[in-house]
This record gives sequence, C-alpha cells and structure tokens, in this order.
Amino acid sequence: MSKSSRHSNDLIHESSPYLLQHAHNPVNWYPWGDKALQKAKAENKMLIISIGYAACHWCHVMEHESFEDEEVAEIMNKNFICIKVDREERPDVDQVYMNAVQLITGRGGWPLNAIALAGGRPFYAGTYFSKDKWMNMLAYFVDMQQNKPEALEKSAAQVTQGIQVTESVTFKETKKEFSIADLDKQFETWKPNIDFTRGGENRAPKFPMPSAWSYLLHYHYLTKNEDALKALSVTLNSMAWGGIYDHLQGGFARYSTDANWHVPHFEKMLYDNAQLVTLYALAYQVTANPFYRKVVYETLRFVEQELTSPEGGFYASLDADSEGVEGKFYIWTKAEIDKALGEEAGLFSAYYNITADGNWEHGNSILLRNETDKAIAERFKISAEELNQKIDGCKEKLMQIRNKRIKPALDDKILSSWNALMITGYTKAYRVFNEGRFLEAAITNANFLLKNAIAADGEMTRNYKNGKASINALLDDYAFTIGAFIELYQATFDENWLTQADKLTLYVLEHFFDEQSKMFFYTHNQYADLIARKMELADNVIPSSNSEMAKNLFLLGHFLSKDDYISQAKQMLINVEADVQRNIYFYANWGSLQALFTSPLYEVAIMGKEFDDRRKEFDEHYLPNVILLGSKTESKLALLKNKMIAGQTTIYVCKDKTCDLPVTELQQALEQIKKT
Repeated sequence: MSKSSRHSNDLIHESSPYLLQHAHNPVNWYPWGDKALQKAKAENKMLIISIGYAACHWCHVMEHESFEDEEVAEIMNKNFICIKVDREERPDVDQVYMNAVQLITGRGGWPLNAIALAGGRPFYAGTYFSKDKWMNMLAYFVDMQQNKPEALEKSAAQVTQGIQVTESVTFKETKKEFSIADLDKQFETWKPNIDFTRGGENRAPKFPMPSAWSYLLHYHYLTKNEDALKALSVTLNSMAWGGIYDHLQGGFARYSTDANWHVPHFEKMLYDNAQLVTLYALAYQVTANPFYRKVVYETLRFVEQELTSPEGGFYASLDADSEGVEGKFYIWTKAEIDKALGEEAGLFSAYYNITADGNWEHGNSILLRNETDKAIAERFKISAEELNQKIDGCKEKLMQIRNKRIKPALDDKILSSWNALMITGYTKAYRVFNEGRFLEAAITNANFLLKNAIAADGEMTRNYKNGKASINALLDDYAFTIGAFIELYQATFDENWLTQADKLTLYVLEHFFDEQSKMFFYTHNQYADLIARKMELADNVIPSSNSEMAKNLFLLGHFLSKDDYISQAKQMLINVEADVQRNIYFYANWGSLQALFTSPLYEVAIMGKEFDDRRKEFDEHYLPNVILLGSKTESKLALLKNKMIAGQTTIYVCKDKTCDLPVTELQQALEQIKKT
C-alpha cells in the first residue's frame, strides 16, 4: 500500500486489528501506556485519547475523514500526544473516558474522543466529529492551553471528580430477605417500557440485551406471569425474524437501528451471539419451540465457520462494512434474487420481503420476515414442509453467491471474557439439545483458556493473538470464566472445572475485592494505574462483572459448601438492591441472582453408573433453581459424600443442607422439587 510506505507509527507493533488499522495513518498514534503518557508530560502536551473497535462503522468514517488526512494529522501531531485505544482490549480505559463523555455531553458511543491533560485527566470528550468540527475543536483547545491553561485545569479537576464518583457503591449494613413481591414490583415497573407487539423495549435503536430476557424466563418460572412469557416470546420471535438476524448463515448483528428489528447495525459480535445462544436454548426448554432450536444451531454454525480459530479460540467480531460500504455483504436487490433463484424467486422474495424498490435503501433489501410459514405456504398453495425445503434450497444457492463477495473484515483477537461467554453458550446448547459436538467445542475452548490465558496461580490475561497475550485480565475475564467453568461442571460432572473456578475466585478475592464496599473493582490491585479505579455495576449488553461475580459466589458457595461465598453474594445484592428495584432492565443479571435468593435452591446429587443419563433427563427441563452434581464413584464434594448405593443410580434432592429420601427416577425427583 502506498499509504503504508509513506507513514507508520507506534501501532505497527500491536496485535489488535483495530490498532493496526491506524498503524499507517499520518497521525503519530501511540498505544495506551507509559511511553505516551511520559512523553506528554515531558513535552507538556495535551492528550488525544481516541477509542473505538474494529467493527465500528463510524470509527472507520472518522479515520477516513480525519485521521488519514495530512492537514488534520499536522495539527494533532504538533500539539498533542495521540493515543489510540481498542475498547475491547482495554475496557478499563474506555470506562473512564466514557464516563467523561457522558458527564460532558449526556450521551456516549464510539468513536470516543477525549482531550486530556498530560496525566490523563480529561477536560473535554465527544464521539464522532466531522473533519471541520474536529479541526475547529482542536484549534480551540490549543488556544486555551496557550492563553487560559488554568481553565483547562479547572475543567479537568471537575470532570475527574465526576468520573471517580460515577457508579460508586456503598456498603449497606442491613438485613434483607428477598421475596416474590420484590420481583412482581420490579416487573410492574418495567412493564410499561416493554414493546409487547415488536419485542424489546419501546425505543429505537434496539439492542438484544440477553440478560434482561433471561431474567424474565426465571421470573416466569417462579410466578407463571403470562405477560413475562409474552414479552420474552415476542422479543425472541421478532429478533429472529428481523433483519438483525442473518437468515442465510445464522448469527445476530449487534443491534437494530429501528424499533422493528428490521435494519441492523451490521457488525456481528461474539459476545452477542454467545449470550443469545444461551437465551434461545433456555427458551426452547420452556416452550419447545422448534424455531428456537433452529436459531441456536444456525448461530453456532456461524460461530464455527467464521469466528473459531484453528486452536479452538473464538475471534471477536466481523465488521459492519465491506468494500467501505455498511452492510454490503448481506443485502440483495430484487434483480440479484431473480437471477440467482429463477422460478423460486417469487416465493423467496415473498418469504423475506424482497421488493423491486428495496426494503432498505438504494433499491437494496435486507432479508427479514413478517409472516408465518403457514401463511406463506397457503398463499403459494404448498405444504409447510415443501415451503421449508424450497426456502432452504434457495438459501444454499444464495450462500454460494454471497461467499464469493468480499467479506467484512475479521477482528481476530481472542478475548478471554468473550470466549468464556461462548463456552457457556456452547455448554448450555449441549445440555439442552444433547449435541455432543457442542460440548466438544466448549471443552476445547476451556482448555485453550487454561493453556493460554490462565496461570498456575490463577492470574489471567485478557487477549491472545499470534501466540501472545499482552494485557492483564480485568474482572469480567475472571467472572465469565468462572461462570463458564461452573456450567461445564454441570454438563460433565468433572470436578476439575469446579476446582479451576474456585482457584480463580480466590484470586479475584485477593486482587479485586474492596473491603470497604464489599464489591469488586474492575481492575487488578497491582495494575490500577488509571485516574480512577472503577467498579462495573449496571448490566448492559453484557452483564456487569460485579453481578456475574455475585452469581458465581452464590453458586460456588452451594457447590463447595462455602457459606461465606453465599453471604458475600447476598451482601453485594443488598448493596445494589435500590437500583435493581428502580431499573431491572439494566440490573437484570442482579435480578437473576435476586430470584435465586427468592425461592429455595435445590442441590440435586446424582450418584451411580448412569449418572450422566439422569443428568440428560434433568436437562430436558428448565430448572433455574436447581444445580446438578454427580459422580460414578465416591466424591470429595460434601454434597456427594456417603451417597453411593451399590448397584443403582440414585438421585438426592437437597436444600438447606437437608436431603429428601433418595429416588431413582426423574419424575420422582421433580415431584420433590415441586412440592415446596
């Protein structure tokens, strides 16, 4: 490339695809680190901290308009030390400066561009800037630094103070017993915001938010509230019918730009698809809807084909753009469909709303559904079975054509936390559908993390690429890995997974725990070098690391008979209870923990030769208040000790350290669970 021969900067030594995208900009970018910060102090220069990620459309736009421009680069290089940050590698840095932009502008997003004093304290931040606005803004602050430096210092002090108190939590010294009434109140508060016609919340854009709908599954299980199940079903159906879902290959885009799930923001993220696999699998347990099974299988096919490394790790994402155009890889014109499908084009176009004028823009259409198979089949006077055969045949033809197109760029870094979410997704899909290859993929990835991301003492790294890891892990890396290992134990009854989960938990307690609040910091105590040491509390498109750690402590406390873990989980929940009551949508993973404290947790021990067969029978049922333990032989786990009966496979249903009479059949055990 001519561009690469003319310019290069310090990003050429990085492994992040996002940073490497900027390695040949005329801007003298540095990665986040001491070198850039020390240079800013030594030269008394302001910092530009520009944060984005590889699949971000508007990040690419701003790069092309400004960061590839010689005139813009001259201003940036002369007056600032310029730092590029991949938010997926360094969410701790992103968290600090996202707080800044939200405090200053009232909104956030990416690209995120902060202007800071040499030590990293921001005094201004925004998101996307056009070239003219960017240059004018930089010139304004250059003038300010020269003529009114005290004003910048004052602003930086105010913003930094705001960052340090944002999402802080205090220890609540109170006793609390959680009840169904608490859950009912939370749902009634949330209910007016739910779109019962199109799914999701009454807003646009719409994000999948898997933890919110997982919470509703648990809530419905406890209360049989039909509105909760309706909200869930409408949301899952609408997402999987909408343009946010890739109907040819499977997998979900990051969000819908409209209220109907029709027009996606086309990037496909590992973390969304991991959590949605889990959600649709659990929903299948409740509803037995074969469509949900199809979504799970297709999404995992996409992950296997596009996001799985030869070593068994999972890549981060696929870009929204190809050939510089958003969504180009995924869209079709009516003429293209007619040419590819011939006499079946009419049927396919009706099924997926392909029109001559296009259902999107510039005559293009996004594949999306709004009619049932039955309605389409009746219109074309064929059976539903024949319809599905024809549609599947058309999809195969179109995939052959699409595979010849230039694919969106792959972000091939491997992040520990997102890989752990995918382990959970694969494992949950295995437990629900008894598909052995799903478990094989989960175990392969878990062993990948054990080899490449987890040290003997429990310390983790966050990223991996080309055989190297360069970033210290953050709390979410530990939290989701612990959760994945707990899930793997219940799928395999291999106690090594519980041992590994507890080792990581003890490490987190030593290096992330805040004695004052009884919560966890997001950063390791030995690597906490930002202007604020933050905590992650609210659940969003990914659950917060604190809520996940609280759930882990609750579950491990029961598996390992560690009452102090359970007490710690409860204290964490009490600390944020007011937020959970106010806005369950953004505290849904906390709500799931609350639901576990609301009703008895059943510890089901399966002992004997056919322990795995009995486990598979349990996994045909949605039982969110049940944990499974098992062994063919005697075990060191307290809940399994002295429970072996020679010559039979025995099931013990236990709660509060007391077990019912042993039984041998699933139905008998389910009756023991239901009787209270």
